[in-house]
Amino acid sequence: MAAAQSTTSSDDDEIDLNALLGTLIDHKWLIIIVTSIFFVVSVGYAILAAPIYEASAIVQVEQKVPDLPGLSAITQTLGASSSEATTEIAIITSRSVLGKAVDNLNLNIVVTPHRFPLIGGFIARYYAPDQPGEVATPWLGISRDDWGGSVLDVFQLDVPDRLFAKHLTLVAGKDGAYTLLDNHDDLLLQGQTGQVAKGHGVTMQVKTLTANPGTRFDVVRNRELETLDELQQLVNASEQGKDSGIIGLTYDDADPDLARNVLDQISEAYVRQNVDRNSAQAGNSLQFVKEQLPLVREKLEKAQSALNDFQTKAHSVDITLQTKGLLDQVVAIETSIQQLQMQKADMERRFTKGHPAYQALMQQIEQLEAQKAAMEKQVNNLPDTQRDLLRLTEDVQVSNTTYTGLLNQAQQLEIARAGTVGNVRIVDNAAVNVDKPVKPKKALVVIGGTFLGGLLAVAFVLLRQMLRRGVEDPAEIEKLGMPIYASIPLSDQERAISVRDPGRHGDGRQHLLAVSAPADLATEALRSLRTSLHFARLQARNNVLMISGSSPSAGKTFVSANLATVIAQGGQSVLLIDADLRRGGLHRALGGRAEGGLSELIAGQLDLAAAIRPVGGVEKLHFIARGKVPPNPSELLMNAGFTALLEQVMPLYDLVIIDTPPILAVTDAAVIGHHASTSLLVVRFGLNQVREIALAKQRFEQNGVEIKGVIFNAVEKRNAGYYSYGYYEYKDAT
Repeated sequence: MAAAQSTTSSDDDEIDLNALLGTLIDHKWLIIIVTSIFFVVSVGYAILAAPIYEASAIVQVEQKVPDLPGLSAITQTLGASSSEATTEIAIITSRSVLGKAVDNLNLNIVVTPHRFPLIGGFIARYYAPDQPGEVATPWLGISRDDWGGSVLDVFQLDVPDRLFAKHLTLVAGKDGAYTLLDNHDDLLLQGQTGQVAKGHGVTMQVKTLTANPGTRFDVVRNRELETLDELQQLVNASEQGKDSGIIGLTYDDADPDLARNVLDQISEAYVRQNVDRNSAQAGNSLQFVKEQLPLVREKLEKAQSALNDFQTKAHSVDITLQTKGLLDQVVAIETSIQQLQMQKADMERRFTKGHPAYQALMQQIEQLEAQKAAMEKQVNNLPDTQRDLLRLTEDVQVSNTTYTGLLNQAQQLEIARAGTVGNVRIVDNAAVNVDKPVKPKKALVVIGGTFLGGLLAVAFVLLRQMLRRGVEDPAEIEKLGMPIYASIPLSDQERAISVRDPGRHGDGRQHLLAVSAPADLATEALRSLRTSLHFARLQARNNVLMISGSSPSAGKTFVSANLATVIAQGGQSVLLIDADLRRGGLHRALGGRAEGGLSELIAGQLDLAAAIRPVGGVEKLHFIARGKVPPNPSELLMNAGFTALLEQVMPLYDLVIIDTPPILAVTDAAVIGHHASTSLLVVRFGLNQVREIALAKQRFEQNGVEIKGVIFNAVEKRNAGYYSYGYYEYKDAT
């Protein structure tokens, strides 16, 4: 048993590919229609969408080696990097660089001509003027829209804070006149092309206006920071190859000329800023050198004066050959230390003490100081006169060398500041391929849109199938322990004469499928049900048959009316009772009115002979309508009068069929079920869920009513591998 349950669970968890494929085939027209709509929309978008052009430029960042005199090889090496592209990319897209392009091109002012929806932009793009400056004639007399050739160039637009980022409307007039309206269409100012106009806190100057009178333009004045933020998102800068120093710039816009101008402005502003930055660095170093020159000169003069005084006092003492060699070494070391100390002072202004170049410089100074200390020991071993003379001479030579070096350095820095060219250059100026826009990619849009439409349609079909969860396989009902007595296919003719719309069919005429379409597949299925019931009722205690449903719209009224008809056509006398005292509709199917029926009969307001009505065209078939809707249908059915009615009519007919309300809606069916020997439940294909059917069965069993079986109604043909039990049309070919 456990093995069987495990097998069943495993089968339920498996994906039935045939069922999925069948579901898609069943809804193939929906999928085709949705996919076609997406295809048409994609083609329309690819044709009508405004093309976006890409401007591209290339700049080169050369390795920046310090060219300022006086820097040692170590500091030059540590101060330069193999590639500065990463830093330069951030500089290119900085607000200081982009701001130049924004100011020069007035990008804070966004002008957009009004266009007719969908096709206006397409028409305007393909307008070819016969002469420069010519404007297209308005289509259909719609002069407020631009149909091609309209131009508005706003040189100045200053607005108060309340109008920033608001959509203003400029209406073109005659001979260069214009009117500016706010976002509520209130007048702000009136002006003339080439002149400054003011009004309501707005200052405006239009440089060029070419348009038909009445043409409208959308004008927006954005804040500079907002424009810069948007431009930073649109400008793309990337290094072309690792550590190559080549930076590619791209910018996309619907106007190819604007895209090219924006990149040119950015490239030129970046180069100028780089030159200015390097020139400023040379100027700062020159200022430092000029500050040191007077101090070194004063030190040199003091050293020379001290040396002269000493020689005068010592009567012109000369330095020995040994002392001369020692002096040259000490001077060389001291000169190097002095130069490094100067570089240290300059570096402290530009770097922190943790910078690698600063650390290397300090390490070199420490090494030279150690060498100097060793030389001092040798100097101390000299005679006093030679030692004093050596130190004084050393001071003079070191100061003189330092002063000479600073003079040379000042001259070199003057030249460097005047001739600074920077370490970046424009390799390729901005260019745009106007014959090949980057967006939209028409083939990709059409293919992607069509694929998306098909995918969404398939997903919708499968999701709806999953969420609906209505029974479509009779095997699911049989698992509940209820046999299928018949499967009635959905009939197109049944849809045409459906009685579920009281507004359409409450006309007093008959609407029976078994009469109007005796060869229909649904009618053949009802005849099969008639045969099944004949054998099922052999052991029944009476001739009462109850037909109910779990919920509304299952089709129990259709089944009851047409089943009674085919049984009567088979030669048996049948009485059909509409026991749905709330919403019963048998009178619409069989013809006649609802009044004068079961409710009045049970209440004793009508006798049996007056309540029973014959059905036209069907011998041996009679029916009792529901009557007037009572205030207490359930209590009325529990009345002894209903029991007496059934006992009175059972001997008069071969079969009594009772149409009842749905069991899950009201309890009427449970009350009637006690009087019937055979009870059937109508389940509609794709509507009633398995849990709903099981709950209906449980509700009947709790009230002591046994459901003999199920009538599977309105079964649709499916490509998933079944058509319920399948019915095939078989009729006379003539």
